[in-house]
Amino acid sequence: MKERLQKILAQAGAGSRRTAEIYISEGRVTIDGQVVTDMGVKVDPALHDICLNGRSIRSSEEKIHILLHKPVGYVTTLSDPQGRPIVTSLLTGISQRVFPVGRLDLDTSGALLLTNDGDLAQRILHPSFEITKTYVARVAGRPAAADINRLAAGIDLEGRRTSPAQLQVLRQTPRYAEVQIIIHEGRKRQVRKMFAAIGHKVLELKRIAYGNLKLGSLPAGKFRLLGEKDIEKIFAGR
Repeated sequence: MKERLQKILAQAGAGSRRTAEIYISEGRVTIDGQVVTDMGVKVDPALHDICLNGRSIRSSEEKIHILLHKPVGYVTTLSDPQGRPIVTSLLTGISQRVFPVGRLDLDTSGALLLTNDGDLAQRILHPSFEITKTYVARVAGRPAAADINRLAAGIDLEGRRTSPAQLQVLRQTPRYAEVQIIIHEGRKRQVRKMFAAIGHKVLELKRIAYGNLKLGSLPAGKFRLLGEKDIEKIFAGR
């Protein structure tokens, strides 16, 4: 059965459909040895040899979903020209090629999903699904209640207003505060920039949940395989 090329690539674990479109535009995809850059191409993977970066894809590969506790100091890419450690190096015993769903900054730890299921990644990342992400931020100083309320209501950040968020101060000391923040946007370094906008630098940041799927007591650097009920928790309460 013929389907759009970017959908086939996503189903084969190449990333989200948007990522697959980038690969196509860059000339990294071939069909029967011929480079294809047209986004509208439809093809039957059972009848044609589709390759990404010279390697044949396998759309029938078993889907795998992983929750990793990413430590600080690891990059959420599949390779790094600077030689920094990559998150997939922590997945001992996993033979399937997986990719991160979204990113966590080098200096941010916590819950990171990895999968070879491009359709699932698209559902989690697409803004229309509004999948929430929960973070705990340790910030310098003690944010005033009025500033916490400002962040919750939404602030102007780099020319765009942030969506409403949920914030709760978990702990305060004379030198820092720990604040839980729940957002559904995925702007680059958004949580850090939000707190910087009210004058409080983020000292530590950890993502503890996607939707209702919680990191729990999973140790840093360790991972667990997810089942259907775990995936359902990501979308629960939308």
